[in-house]
Amino acid sequence: MATILIVDDARSTLRALEVILKRDGYTVLTAASGTEGLTHIEQHEVDLLLCDVKMPKMDGLEVLRQVKAQDAGIAVVMMSGHADISTAVASMKEGAFDYLVKPFGEDEVLRVVQKALAMRALVVENLLLKRQVRDQFARAHVIGSSPTWNHVTQMVQQVAPSQATVLLTGESGTGKELIAGLLHRLSPRAERPFIVLNAAAMPATLLEAELFGYEKGAFTGALQRKPGHFELADGGTLFLDEIGDMPFEVQAKLLRVLQDGTFKRLGGINTLRVNVRVVAATNKDLSKEVASERFRQDLYYRLNVITIHLPPLRERLQDIPLLATHFLQKYVRENCKEITAIQQEAIEHLMRYDWPGNVRELENVIERAVVLARSSTITPADLYLEEQQEKAPLNTNEYFVLPAKSTLAQIEREAIIQALRHTEGNREATARLLNIGPATLYRKFKEYQIQ
Repeated sequence: MATILIVDDARSTLRALEVILKRDGYTVLTAASGTEGLTHIEQHEVDLLLCDVKMPKMDGLEVLRQVKAQDAGIAVVMMSGHADISTAVASMKEGAFDYLVKPFGEDEVLRVVQKALAMRALVVENLLLKRQVRDQFARAHVIGSSPTWNHVTQMVQQVAPSQATVLLTGESGTGKELIAGLLHRLSPRAERPFIVLNAAAMPATLLEAELFGYEKGAFTGALQRKPGHFELADGGTLFLDEIGDMPFEVQAKLLRVLQDGTFKRLGGINTLRVNVRVVAATNKDLSKEVASERFRQDLYYRLNVITIHLPPLRERLQDIPLLATHFLQKYVRENCKEITAIQQEAIEHLMRYDWPGNVRELENVIERAVVLARSSTITPADLYLEEQQEKAPLNTNEYFVLPAKSTLAQIEREAIIQALRHTEGNREATARLLNIGPATLYRKFKEYQIQ
């Protein structure tokens, strides 16, 4: 049961409350002054404080302030022999949960105590959950403070406790497997398996065998029964990476498992049932894959219940110093190097780079810098980014072909058209290639009547 501290200079009140609360099963501490009460707070784990307002030397409001300064989670109920509304309001502003006016009956005391302890339990639970989430994010190295990355972490916290299928989208190297693992660890399935399978790394027959397992003799070389990834992940989470590259013939069988949780092993006759949450990831635009008939539309809709898009590193530049520092610490430990910092000039160098390989590339750059650095700090010369920063022309084998007497407008229009061809119609990529904003590009489309 909870531990309750009673602070009151009236011995009769202390005794009466002690009897009532002990009879109800609580552990009770008593103090005849504010100073004695604060000593109890320092020496014991107290869940609820019942404190008189009118006391000599140190009154109840001062006790309340000091208690809240030491442990904001302790529930506090103030008591007074005077129906003083102003005192009640002042105590509530200082963080008291409720206010009892003397004389009070046993039922009233127990009712207020129960409500205060219920509130205390909710506060403690909330603090523990927040600490758990914070610790899980830290352990998963989900690092960043930019608005775009904060949106991702908020989505993860909101979605993780659910049973919904999640589709992670974004360029290669943005951390999709990291986020998938975090979704699992923050879910009720955290104690069950987290199984990873790359859907693009094998042919259709082998992928099917890996997903669903097979019976002995199902094919040449099947010398014994083998469970598939769905069986291994039962009760937990299955992360299907690069699902946009999954062979078309396997997609129908995957759809069935997602719909009703049943499947058969290769060569088997028994229908198996599993409870698996699927998190899928892709760096492709699945809607375009559906339009091109390379991906099943029904599977796309089944996967696309909740989508979390991971932004490329170039869209979260303010996270680069945090990420670089994290990777520096990691590889300094692994390589037993005496490197203490990254020069500010080197950080600025990192932030000017375009990062086509995203966070994975940044990690590789920092690891290489740690290994090759000859001083106690990382300098721009240690990063070896110069050659990588040289941007290739739109087409290394071709040049713009323009009329001899082109106007500036004609040259600009032709540059936009050829950039569009180079990016296969991707407007965002075209804007980046031309070093203009998407809104500017849209105005140019209208101005030059580019379809």
